Amino acid sequence: MSFCVNNSETLKILKEKKKAVVLGIGVSNLPLINILCDMGIEVTACDKKDLTSLSCADKLQSLGVKLSLGDNYLSALDSGDFVIFRSPGIRPDIKEISSALDRGCVLSSEMELFFEVCPAKIIGVTGSDGKTTTTTLIYKMLSLECEKRKLGQVFVGGNIGSPLLPLSEKMTENDFAVVELSSFQLMTMTKSPLVSVITNISPNHLNWHIDMEEYKNAKFNIFSPGNSHKLTVNFDCEETAELLNTPGNETVYFSSFPLPKDKSGVYLDGKDIIMRKDGVNTPIMSSDDIIIPGKHNVQNYMAAISAVSDYVSIEAIKQIATTFTGVEHRCEFVREVNGVRFYNSSIDSSPTRTAAALSSFNGNVVVIIGGRDKHLDLAPLAETLCARSKVAILTGESTKMVEEALEKCHSYHSSGLKAVICDDFENAVITAYKEAAPGDVVILSPAFTSFDRFNNFEERGRLFKKIVNEII
Repeated sequence: MSFCVNNSETLKILKEKKKAVVLGIGVSNLPLINILCDMGIEVTACDKKDLTSLSCADKLQSLGVKLSLGDNYLSALDSGDFVIFRSPGIRPDIKEISSALDRGCVLSSEMELFFEVCPAKIIGVTGSDGKTTTTTLIYKMLSLECEKRKLGQVFVGGNIGSPLLPLSEKMTENDFAVVELSSFQLMTMTKSPLVSVITNISPNHLNWHIDMEEYKNAKFNIFSPGNSHKLTVNFDCEETAELLNTPGNETVYFSSFPLPKDKSGVYLDGKDIIMRKDGVNTPIMSSDDIIIPGKHNVQNYMAAISAVSDYVSIEAIKQIATTFTGVEHRCEFVREVNGVRFYNSSIDSSPTRTAAALSSFNGNVVVIIGGRDKHLDLAPLAETLCARSKVAILTGESTKMVEEALEKCHSYHSSGLKAVICDDFENAVITAYKEAAPGDVVILSPAFTSFDRFNNFEERGRLFKKIVNEII
């Protein structure tokens, strides 16, 4: 691949130093390593895995990549002058990185480099909840409009899908890149998208971030105040309230209630989704047109509409609403067995996500809860379970913590909620089915991460679907 060095400060520095250390040999960094090797950069790749566990070791070594593996994988940072490319899961302030920066090294990442070299119009999406669905909706709306009008291409990636850096050479200024961005990626970002979207902010990932303030500031780092780009923000979210009057940005809002007269954006008036621009209200569609369930998905649609309103017609927006069936692992309908409907929402790794998922259903719900703790307050989860479900199947590392939260919940014993403990995940799914009656919903909405038993939430969700599909 060939990039224009003049468009990227990182590439200029790489050309001078001629050395790079890549921390983490994962999905996004493997293409980065290939690109660096093609540029003639001397690359050292670091990972906690040992040589026998790293399936791509032979290929990397054939490219001339030096490997630093195992418990002391960060020792590659001990000396030398190079550019460090950080995997999102590695904190940027660990002592090994700090010492290297003090020595004159430079810190970057695959995503930061993409932002520097990408010629396309970038729309970035972050938030605690709903960012994958919102990202997907923006991508689908833009793709449909571009196809109808024979415009440029639309690419999607970042925290979802394929790495975008290898595709940047194919992009032009007529194209769009829709990018989902996590707080881990955003912590060190210095460039902003053309359009930035913050779906909401609620406590999350506090097992990784120092505190809520750091987490929130990482999310806010998606945009730079004073830059001439568009910021789309949730008007209803208390944590984003301080962004309501950001100077130097075109700020638009989305809300489940009518917006104040002086605010532009997309809002819900009864069941009608309305767009206000320059004081003019334009009806878009009814929320009933949206076929994926849940009030939170109405908000996701409004966030997406706010972001793409300058580029996408109302017709294209409505067409997506009436045809898009949702993203895998997000309130995904699996099947109906003897009148019991099964939904896979394995992505729900926080109490707020589980609350949103359970609010999608009217009627009796049996919910499967459990996983690895993220140091979040579980009182809201207990309240949600008591208010929204008839049976909670507790499984995984978090079982005792959820039990304790339920016992402290004032409405637990009067709610009629039944809590059932299952040590085995498969048994939890089968037990949930046995506890359900015709007309009920069984949903996997764990409220915790998957890492107590699974590599990721996708693996957890697919096992759930496998078990459900085998029920006779």
